[in-house]
Amino acid sequence: MKGILKSLLIACIVPVMSGCGDWLDYNEVTEYTKDQTFSDFQRVNNYVTNIYSRLENGLEGYNNGATLASACDEAECAWPASNVHNFYNGAWGPLRTLTSTWADSYWGIRSANFFLENWEQYTFEDFKHNLDYAEQMERYRRYQYEVRFLRAYFYFELVKTFGDVPLVLETMTAEEANQAERTSKQEIFRFIADECDAIADELPLDYAALPYAETGRITRLAVLALKARSQMYAASPLFRESGADAKALWKQAALANKKVLEACAANGVALDNYANLTGVNNFKGKEVIYARRLGNINTFETNNFPVGVEGGNSGNCPTQTLVDAYRMQKTGKLWNEEGSGYDPENPYAGRDPRMALTVVTNGTTKWPNWNTSPIETFEGGLNGHPLTGATPTGYYLRKYCDPAIDLRPGQINTLRHSWIMYRLSEFYLNYAECVANYLGNPGMTDEDFPISAVAKLNELKTFRNMPVVPTTVALDEFMEYYRNERMVELAFEGHRFWDVRRWKLGEVLKSVELMKLTKREGRINYERVTRQRAWDDKMYLFPIADEELRKNTKLTQNPGWK
Repeated sequence: MKGILKSLLIACIVPVMSGCGDWLDYNEVTEYTKDQTFSDFQRVNNYVTNIYSRLENGLEGYNNGATLASACDEAECAWPASNVHNFYNGAWGPLRTLTSTWADSYWGIRSANFFLENWEQYTFEDFKHNLDYAEQMERYRRYQYEVRFLRAYFYFELVKTFGDVPLVLETMTAEEANQAERTSKQEIFRFIADECDAIADELPLDYAALPYAETGRITRLAVLALKARSQMYAASPLFRESGADAKALWKQAALANKKVLEACAANGVALDNYANLTGVNNFKGKEVIYARRLGNINTFETNNFPVGVEGGNSGNCPTQTLVDAYRMQKTGKLWNEEGSGYDPENPYAGRDPRMALTVVTNGTTKWPNWNTSPIETFEGGLNGHPLTGATPTGYYLRKYCDPAIDLRPGQINTLRHSWIMYRLSEFYLNYAECVANYLGNPGMTDEDFPISAVAKLNELKTFRNMPVVPTTVALDEFMEYYRNERMVELAFEGHRFWDVRRWKLGEVLKSVELMKLTKREGRINYERVTRQRAWDDKMYLFPIADEELRKNTKLTQNPGWK
């Protein structure tokens, strides 16, 4: 098992959370013995923070800055050589798995197991006369709960990627690790839920009032969020085992997501302006439950600012498929529905306001802030073909790109970025999905769920200044509304790739719509282009790397990947 390493830690550069600031510092941690690891408070802090370093960073992933958005129908990477294209051209499998999740997660799990097995042996008596000894010990004792969260989080990443995986709760030798057998996905989900239940009340809601006022560490709300998301996955078609009580699973998931909503309401977490998802202070947004701090960078903008803009290399270009999901603001209808109000000569007018905060369209001005020319994505335009790397879809990415980043020679800057892992809007949507599937009627309520699925969805739509869904809508039609809303609200946040899989709707990935723009006699012409892609049902789960199967003959491969 590649991720379960013989050594305690590998030599690497790791982020270390500062004692009282907002920043992620960096410190080099090399291979320590047990006594060295627990020799003083700072080394323990470094050790735990090193485990944090394996948390998701959705602003990176594949060659040329491609993310999972370009591996599904949200986007297409402008660069043909990027390995993200392998997801839909068939060039992946056990010899090319396109993910480091197995290695990264088991690395984190082994590190967590080591800490949990040993932390109680140390009381740091040499430091008991320090003025901050009591506060440091309180912080030290709290690490066990942070580490248990991280271990549960890594198991969620594993199970959503591979399904059944070995459940390892103690440090192993390489020989022992290579005898581990796969544990059923539902048992993994139960472990995650049980761990979250056990640790939630042991973690603070906020670290600001503590003697070590750190930011970026796991809070009680983050624990509730992990449980709620994982329970929804457990209830979803891909992960339900044959003969399982689907209604009971959806109820458990609905209750977990309801608890997140209640806890957020009780602690001042509220829906926020969509524009606040981007920028140096996005981690402070009113609806943010947990964000991973990434430090001062400009790589995401370099990889996604339009070609033709100084320093821009293009990258994850939103598809017409995604643009089509943004309904008309006045009517609430899709562009191709009768009476929608859509104007084919002015196709971006009157759309859901979230579109302009997510997608850069032809004619966009002041993108980024210092660019004085409107964006031109038509053929021959300043940012269109035949420029190398120009958008293949007719669009560029806006969401999560900070327009204050300057890439001009002599003006280059970097700014703080954070990846939002959990935010409130997701749990409005999760609640709606889970309650609708549990009760079988999106307008129904009961004693446990006094707010119906459609009412909760409409709360979000109203906040986003969009028309509501009819309260009398049937379940199948509601789910169409819901999936559309989820695609729009959570665009480029790392959900769509996994949602399509857990719903077992992979067929939608067989093609994407693109837009070809041309300009003739001052008039822009819009031509829709369908791009075919490969899909096979084996792709619902990732293949386990061939090298892991050869090292551990007790592992079995996922269906279809032999």
